[in-house]
Order: sequence, then C-alpha cells, then structure tokens
Amino acid sequence: MTSCKQLGVGLEDPTPAIWCVPLKEDVFAAFMAKGNKTVHMIFGHGSLFSPFLFGKFFDPSDAFPLWEFESDVLLSNLRSSCQSTVDWFQTDTDYVLKAELPGIQKDSLQVCVEKGKVVDICGQWRQQRESNSKDWRCSHWWEQGFVRRLELPENVDWRKMEAYLSNDILLEIRIPKNPLDCVCPRGNQGANEDLETA
Repeated sequence: MTSCKQLGVGLEDPTPAIWCVPLKEDVFAAFMAKGNKTVHMIFGHGSLFSPFLFGKFFDPSDAFPLWEFESDVLLSNLRSSCQSTVDWFQTDTDYVLKAELPGIQKDSLQVCVEKGKVVDICGQWRQQRESNSKDWRCSHWWEQGFVRRLELPENVDWRKMEAYLSNDILLEIRIPKNPLDCVCPRGNQGANEDLETA
C-alpha cells in the first residue's frame, strides 16, 4: 500500500546567516571517514545530498542550476553502477525532481523557496545537543543536518510549487512553469483559425 503526504513549501527563510559555512572536500572526506551508517546513507554516492552527486565535488549548500542539465548526462556514471537515487526532468507544464531519501527523519524534512530563485531541501539527521545554541544551519551544518540547494529556472511559478513524500522515502517536487511558457494544446483556437482562412 502506497502512502503519500503533501509537504508544506515554506517561503523566504528569515535567517540571514544560514549556509554561510561552506563544506570543503577535505572536511567532507574526514567527516565521512568517521561517519556511521546513517551518515553514509544520507551523504553517500547517488544521494541527493551527496557533494559528489554530479560527478565532481560540489558543496550542496551552494545553489546548483539543476534544470540546465539532462539527468541522463550528469548522472550517467552513477546510473551505470546503479547508485543513483535521484532523477529530474521537465514536462510541458512542470519541472520535476524525484529523490529517494533513505536514513532521513521525515519529520525534519523542509522544502523552502528563497527569494523566488532557489529551492532549499534540508533537514536534521541528528538533533542539536544544546537547545540554546544557534541555528544548526549557521555553522558546520553537515554535522547535524543535510541540504541541497537548487537554482530555480526563470520561467517557473514558484508560488505554486508542490512537494510530496511517498512511503516516507520518495520525495517528489513539482514546480509549475509560467502559463505563458507552457506548450499547451491549441484546442478550439486552431479550429477558429482554420474557419477564418477558409
């Protein structure tokens, strides 16, 4: 039996200093070397949150222009070794991202749009030790959470973005294209033009 729940999409995170500490490749290697099974599921090869998702190291807290690339090309090495749990594509009306999220606490998962230009997918995999400490996203975020930031295409209606979680593991994000940019069937308009020219 499939369960599917809609996630709320937040707008404009008011915290100005989030994602200000970049993840470097050597720091990530040391972090993974000490990591447990959960860390390896969340940040491992093929995961949406892996800095190596796109072949070369890319800090997931930096916004990536995902929809400028074909998933078959960017993920070809991972797919050939059956390691990819991510896919993205576009239809005539939407941009779509699908990703399996193993090892992630589903209650902590957040989808947020920043200034109408970037979508943040983030959450915590480990709770903060001190409740009065600053926001986990403002320092070494990977020690407590995960993130993938993606640039939104210019022709989207980001206010109508929808996010779903199926069976507590499969995330699907749908971002509608602006109606003026959609490839829409001509419907009766084409018939009227044919009558006018006859």
